Amino acid sequence: MKKFYKRLGVMIDMSRNSVMSVPALKKYLQLLKKIGYNSVMLYTEDTYEVEGEPFFGYMRGRYSIAEMKEIDAFASSIGIEMIPCIQTLAHLNASFRWGKIPVDTGDIMLADNERTYELIDRMFKTLSDCFASRYIHIGMDEAQMLGRGRHLDEHGYEPSIAIIKRHLARIEEIAKKYGYTCLLWSDMFFRSWNNHAYYCDACEMPKEVVESVPKGVIPVYWDYYHSEEKIYDDMFYNHAQLAKEVWFAGGAWCWKGFVPDHVLSLQTMEPALRSCRSHKVKNIYFTLWGDDGGETSHFAQLATLLYLAEYAKGNEDLDSIKAKCKRILGVDYDDMVAMGDIDQGFKMGKNAYVVNPSKHMLYSDYFNDFLDCSVDPEKTAHFADCAKRLHAAAKKSRRYGYLFDSLAKLCDVHAIKYDLGLRTRRAYEAKDMDALRRLAEYDYKEVERRLRIFHAALQKQWFTENKPCGFDIQDLRLGGIIQRTISCRARILDYVNGKLDSIQELDEPLLSWPSADSDGVARYVNSYPYNASPNVFGH
Repeated sequence: MKKFYKRLGVMIDMSRNSVMSVPALKKYLQLLKKIGYNSVMLYTEDTYEVEGEPFFGYMRGRYSIAEMKEIDAFASSIGIEMIPCIQTLAHLNASFRWGKIPVDTGDIMLADNERTYELIDRMFKTLSDCFASRYIHIGMDEAQMLGRGRHLDEHGYEPSIAIIKRHLARIEEIAKKYGYTCLLWSDMFFRSWNNHAYYCDACEMPKEVVESVPKGVIPVYWDYYHSEEKIYDDMFYNHAQLAKEVWFAGGAWCWKGFVPDHVLSLQTMEPALRSCRSHKVKNIYFTLWGDDGGETSHFAQLATLLYLAEYAKGNEDLDSIKAKCKRILGVDYDDMVAMGDIDQGFKMGKNAYVVNPSKHMLYSDYFNDFLDCSVDPEKTAHFADCAKRLHAAAKKSRRYGYLFDSLAKLCDVHAIKYDLGLRTRRAYEAKDMDALRRLAEYDYKEVERRLRIFHAALQKQWFTENKPCGFDIQDLRLGGIIQRTISCRARILDYVNGKLDSIQELDEPLLSWPSADSDGVARYVNSYPYNASPNVFGH
């Protein structure tokens, strides 16, 4: 097969705390170019400077106007088109705290409000001055509650598609002022009539939905979830009714915690790329999201991105792909792919679904341990095995040793902590004071030590690649579980020494998690406040 695309690009999430430093981003762009990419989107919800809006991205590590101009000039010099990728409807909650943007509800801006369009105009003006490309991605995804808050109070009830049509028309007016062609995520054109869902079988799109898409706007179909080519085929059929030109955004899975998922990326993107070829889709991007903290290094995804670039060109010869990885990236393909083995051991069968015990069991509480219903004690040795292999890979790689080192030290933590809460509960239920004392005097102390070592490794990784802003969240999270380790250890010792009659949290029975898989196992939980405790973090 020959190359069939016009643009093969990567969308890098710079909005979930990990904003890449300009030097690191330049290195990354050079590597992307070498492995076959010619376009990059920087996903910035509020992490870019907007003239006249001092609170937009305030204290969030935003890119300055000077930095954006520098990035665009550098990208252009090596043959990469930089396309701004922003939000003009939802996902702007980080900026709402300052009270400078009118809010409908949740993370959604207030449509039909002049201040909203003043802000969008300033966004476009600033970006127009910084980036040469005349394409701009305006977001507008996942706004399911549009028109259900302040907009409802001010204007009464309207179907969301009617509000979107009017809002999009205003944005189009602004875009034309700056010579922009707008791209936008397409899901809201489906959710309005598809019971709030996005994906569906091939169908006849509702007339009012088709008419709501302006002729000059390009819908971007995003899908990182399906392993069957037919689903992509059906969705391209549906999108063809919305516009003559459709772009596609798949995903290189890196947004489920600290560990990339190479296997899931290939399981979902190989059929997606085949479908793109069949439907003559010429502009294809792979998203690198950073949900819940931006913890996975984007550099850890390079082997996956190289594989997908080769597959898009028609190269399915794994040996040649491995050789190219070693030649260009200076790292063994198998070593980099093995980063994902940390979570792969928890997948059942060959199903393409997401698992992330490496994340949710890191923050799982020892006493408020509702996620321990998912723990399989026999899996504990898996983490020790992964740690051994990753430590060895760290010694081999001069360029990426720090990435392997960080994940190896995460596995060192899990080699004890993964089932520590469950072991504590079982010993408490059996009133085995000797076992509880051993856990407190060795396991809890050792986990505390290993958590501190992992924190230092993660800090090195972060400051090698990202701006400092955002690491405060990792300090708070890891500092919290370190302190919780100390506190729980002290209470166990008080209990076994007779200073406490009970540990009240452990008197609560451990229930099957109702939101888990059909077998009662929680395999994917990726919200720190949810992971860390059943108690509330606010309100």
